[in-house]
Amino acid sequence: MSTPSRKPDVDDLPKERLRLWLKLLKASRSIEDEVRRRLRNNYGSTLPRFDVLSALDRSTDGLKMGEISKLLRVTNGNITGIVDKLTEEGLALRVSIPDDRRAHLVRLTQKGKEVFRNHAHAHEAWINDILSGLDELDVDGMNLRLDQLNAALEELHND
Repeated sequence: MSTPSRKPDVDDLPKERLRLWLKLLKASRSIEDEVRRRLRNNYGSTLPRFDVLSALDRSTDGLKMGEISKLLRVTNGNITGIVDKLTEEGLALRVSIPDDRRAHLVRLTQKGKEVFRNHAHAHEAWINDILSGLDELDVDGMNLRLDQLNAALEELHND
């Protein structure tokens, strides 16, 4: 990674922050677009489907539909279609909650866990490939700065 040739003037800082935001968006979208393309080409799958599988894989007890929606920051309607398809394919199942006849937990089946682990392994390799232009110092520095940014954003939300 190259370093800026000059330090921005304090008066330029708002514009520099806007440029930073736009660069973060561009990088994020580029990476996401490439992952979407690879999921589609290699597995006939989608990123939202991968995200639901991932959320379910992390929860051994299962998740309610609303919990999946909240985790992924999407509407229940988006999740319902994906879970319906995963259930039809034998990758997930809905389990009744004894004290709540209207609610169900969604869990991965063994087949679903195997499919997700295969996709997750490929996903990790793709991210490594996509970011291969960054060396260890680049990655460490960016992680540090993004941790600082995320901490500041958390504080902003907590105010």
